[in-house]
This record gives sequence, structure tokens and C-alpha cells, in this order.
Amino acid sequence: MIAIIDYGAGNIQSVSKALAHIGCEAFITRDKDKILKADGAVLPGVGSFGDTMDTMNEYGIKDTVIEYTKSGKPFLGICLGLQLLFPKSEESPDAEGLGIFDGSITKIPSGEGLKIPHIGWNSLDIKKNDGLFKGIGKNPYVYFVHSYFLNASDRNIVSAQTEYGVTIDAAVEKGNVFATQFHPEKSGETGLKILRNFADIVNG
Repeated sequence: MIAIIDYGAGNIQSVSKALAHIGCEAFITRDKDKILKADGAVLPGVGSFGDTMDTMNEYGIKDTVIEYTKSGKPFLGICLGLQLLFPKSEESPDAEGLGIFDGSITKIPSGEGLKIPHIGWNSLDIKKNDGLFKGIGKNPYVYFVHSYFLNASDRNIVSAQTEYGVTIDAAVEKGNVFATQFHPEKSGETGLKILRNFADIVNG
């Protein structure tokens, strides 16, 4: 059973529907005990870094997420859910993130022909052909919606990158913690395969 962590993000229902579509049992909750007892957890993300951290602190979810990531059970962050795993974001300089990993979250520089936010399909350069990307083709297309991007300090955690004016660390993984900047729940069959891979990790 997978807990989808509820702090009011707009894409929670789409994540829930995608998991249901692949036959994965999941439930939406912000209850600490239910989250910690779940076999796996997903932190979706739509919104601003600072507002989201304020809400997570208000609901007591921040400490719960940190505790869960240390439990050894599989955890997946999606979009803003990836960025929140890092200490800070240029979007909200005064906000303190979860600090699970280290790296910089900065605004995508505007350039000729580039629209910000970055919305649409981009191909991935997969660095690790296991974990979330087991059985995924070499350069799959996935769906992005974001204005800020990750540059991870530890290059060993980067499992996929994409290009949009700059090189973007599009997915990370270390131990039981996985995260994607793109939205697997909106990325067609490739995204569903990624979610199936996460469900398989949860199920051992």
C-alpha cells in the first residue's frame, strides 16, 4: 500500500488515478501514523517551494517525510516533490527545504525561443537503467511543468537529465529515495512504466 502525501497539491488526484490505473493500491493522507505505516510513499508537487514548506510545517508533514525517507521504505518525489528534497530554492530564498540531498534549485534562464515555465515533452538522457528506469528506452519523452531546476551536488545520485537551455537533473535516486522533476502521471505509457517500476520496488 502506497501513501500519497496530502498537503493540498493540485496533482494529487492525477497521481492517485495513475496508480489505480496500473492496479496499485494507494491512499491519500496527511496522517503521520498512516504515512509511516505505508509500504511506500509519494510526495507529489505543484506550487511554490516556500508556500509548500509552510503548509507542510503547518500540517506537521515535514518531519514525517524526513522520518519516512530514513525508514528504508521506498519514497518517490514528483516535480516540486523533487525540489523539496533539497535545502533551498531560489524561488523562496527564506524557506528551508527537507535537506535530504544537497544541491541548488535555480530558475531556468530565459533564452532565445525558450518559454518559462518549461511546459511540455522533453527527452531524457538516462544515467541509470535500473530502479525507476528499468526497462525504459534510452531517450524516452516525458512531460515537464516547471520554472526552477536542480543541479545536484552529488553527481552519483542523478539518474536522468534533460536539456532546456541548460542541463537539468531530471531524476535522482539514492537508496530508497527516488524523485523526478517531470510528471510520470502525465507522461503516457513511459510514465506509467516508471510508476510500475516504483510499485515493484515497493512490493520487493
